[in-house]
Amino acid sequence: MPRKPVHLTADARRPEGRQVIWEAIRRLKRFTTADLEHATRVKMATIRTYVEGLTNAGYLQRVNPPRGAQGGAAGFPAGVWELLRDVGVEAPRVRKNGEEVTQGRGREQMWRTMRIIGEFNYHELAVQASTEEQPVAPNEANYYCLYLQRAGYLHCIAPGGPNRAARYRLLPSRYTGPQAPQIQRVRQVWDPNLEQVVWRPEEGGHD
Repeated sequence: MPRKPVHLTADARRPEGRQVIWEAIRRLKRFTTADLEHATRVKMATIRTYVEGLTNAGYLQRVNPPRGAQGGAAGFPAGVWELLRDVGVEAPRVRKNGEEVTQGRGREQMWRTMRIIGEFNYHELAVQASTEEQPVAPNEANYYCLYLQRAGYLHCIAPGGPNRAARYRLLPSRYTGPQAPQIQRVRQVWDPNLEQVVWRPEEGGHD
C-alpha cells in the first residue's frame, strides 16, 4: 500500500526524517540506539537503518558493548556507537550499505544557490547550482521555481513571456533553514525545516 502523505498520517507530528537523528548523534557523540530513540521519538527501525548506514559510510564507529549488556532485537544486539566524522548540520544522505544517496541533491544545491545569487531565472539558477558531480537540468530548475513560487518562497519580480524566462528572488523571510523544501508525489510542498506541508494544490498559487 502506498505511504500516505505526512500530513494525513495518524501521527503526523512524530518525526520521520533522518535529520532529527543526525542532530541527536551530534549532540550525544556516544550513544546507543535506545539513547537515540529516547532523544528523538523516531521509530527504532528507522534509527537502526540509519545508524547502520552511517557506520558503513564511516561517519560512526561501533565500540564494544559494556560487559553484561543485554542483546536487542534479533540480529541487532545492543551496542554503543561513537561519532567519528561530524560534517555539519545537514544529515548525511546514505543507504543502509553506506552508499551516498544523490537523489534530491540538485534541489538542495538550488536551495542554497538561491540565497547567494539574488535575482535569477531558471536558466541562471541551473547553471549556478550545477556541479561536476551533480548537474542541474534547466527543466528541473524551472519546475522547482514554479512550485516554490506557488508555496510563497519565491517572489516573481519579472513575469516570463515569449523567449523570456520569469525572474525570481528568494524572500528572506521564507528561508526556513538549510534543508531544501520538497515537492512530494502528490504535488504538495513539504518543508523539512518546519516539518509541515506548506502548500497543497487546492490552495492555489501566490502572486
